Amino acid sequence: MKQAPRPVEIPVYVVTPPRVLLLDVAGPIEVLRKANLEQESLRFVVAYVGPAAGVGSSIGLDLTGVSPLPERLPEGALVVVPGSADAPLGEAATSREEDAAYESEIVDWLKRTIRPGVRLVSICSGALLAARAGLLDGHECTTHYGCTAELARMAPAARVRENRLYVEDGERLTSAGVTAGIDLMLHIVASMAGRACALAVARYLVVYLRRGGADPQLSPWLEGRNHIHPAVHRAQDAVAADPARDWAVSALARASATSPRHLSRLFNEHAGMSVTDYVNRIRVALARELLTGSRLDMESVAERAGFASSRQLRRAWGRVHDLPPSGMRSHNAASPQSPRA
Repeated sequence: MKQAPRPVEIPVYVVTPPRVLLLDVAGPIEVLRKANLEQESLRFVVAYVGPAAGVGSSIGLDLTGVSPLPERLPEGALVVVPGSADAPLGEAATSREEDAAYESEIVDWLKRTIRPGVRLVSICSGALLAARAGLLDGHECTTHYGCTAELARMAPAARVRENRLYVEDGERLTSAGVTAGIDLMLHIVASMAGRACALAVARYLVVYLRRGGADPQLSPWLEGRNHIHPAVHRAQDAVAADPARDWAVSALARASATSPRHLSRLFNEHAGMSVTDYVNRIRVALARELLTGSRLDMESVAERAGFASSRQLRRAWGRVHDLPPSGMRSHNAASPQSPRA
């Protein structure tokens, strides 16, 4: 009997700075835990590393059993650097000299060990440690909105982007505040383990669908999902997993185990829009990602997003966005950087 191939192991090193923001760790790593259960081709193998065996967290809960910072990182590793809290729960104002020494040790370690073939993932204010190590120079990046000016001062050679959930620039991946780390990790899972896996994980986390990195607020991927009807969610999951497919109401009804007439009624009642409107909104959301994240021409974007032509894309686009598709691409390319101090 032929044995199933062993899953590819992806080493993940979670750095634990002093006063670590616990949600910066728990949210993204919960994504990886669930991703391991949803598919068998990849295994995210997580280790917690830092300059001390124990560290306090933002909510007053200590983390223990932290391994030393390794001398060398394996090829293909992910290094996750979470943020820190300025005022942890229940902590009296004390000297931060020891914390500063630990942070410097992390910065020195990042300088030594991050190399081509290793991806650096910063969550929230973790970008500041990456900046101190010089690892964001020449890259687009983001951080918590309260830290963007500081990040711009610390990394004047970086291209700091405001009002972004996350930014991927080569092997540098940075996210905005706290829960945006979940969006970034879902994006990583989608790129490595497949979109269907990321959708399943997001559904489990009651996020339902990932948001795109350029989305400044509530994403179109989440629109119409503030309900708990399982048949409608099954249909929405099917559309999001493959927006370009020919999603006639009858095909979606089969995917959601209901009749076309009943599904149409359920969509209007629970999603607040028709099936066709929902499909077009998801396709427009995908087209937006392709426009802002690639150099594909308009016809190729339309085809990949499931539209018959660029004209059909523009017509659907105009119902959602004020700027035309070409204007959106130009606006994104010209987005201003954070001010330098």
